[in-house]
Amino acid sequence: MYETSKRLIDFAGSVLLLVIFLPIGIITSLAILLDSPGTILADTPRRVGKGGKLFRIYKFRSMIVDAHRKLRSDPKFAKLYTEYKRNSYKLKEDPRVTNVGKFIRKHSLDEIPQLLNVVTGEMSLVGPRPYYADELTAQQKKYPHTKGLVSVVLSAKPGITGYWQVSGRSEVNFDKRIKMDADYVSKRSILFDIIILLKSPWAMISGKGAV
Repeated sequence: MYETSKRLIDFAGSVLLLVIFLPIGIITSLAILLDSPGTILADTPRRVGKGGKLFRIYKFRSMIVDAHRKLRSDPKFAKLYTEYKRNSYKLKEDPRVTNVGKFIRKHSLDEIPQLLNVVTGEMSLVGPRPYYADELTAQQKKYPHTKGLVSVVLSAKPGITGYWQVSGRSEVNFDKRIKMDADYVSKRSILFDIIILLKSPWAMISGKGAV
């Protein structure tokens, strides 16, 4: 019953939000094109979805072209990559982020295209964070006690917003973040989803914890 109701809410809600955010999406697309060379959508690797299935996540580009690969293979980003891994795969100051990117990341506008992932059923409006495969592998080595939690998290569809996103976002380290995601999956309900959705606009507007 929950899964059926959630899918209906996801589909109807994402279609409605796509219509509402269309003007903002157009303005954001133009700003990205004018700010830096490259595509409108980010060229990031696939994320890990429900059951460990990889999928392509749609996001507005907030970084320089090929930013993901350059961080991992370009010698000039070697120190930055070390810091990135040490800080639970987050960076407070990231030189790869464009001027427009700083704004859209702070207010989560880069995530608007993920509504298309919800329409296709790869994601949900509310769910755990969609992690990179290499991030999950590395972080489980760093925090061995999280392996069971990761299995719980991967039993659900990832979401555009979620429990940890409205509770500090990037200020929360991986071990605490994956615990929060697992807690969400364990006690999820339509009411819990609605509460998270109601908190999400303030998290977007305030930009608290965003990087």
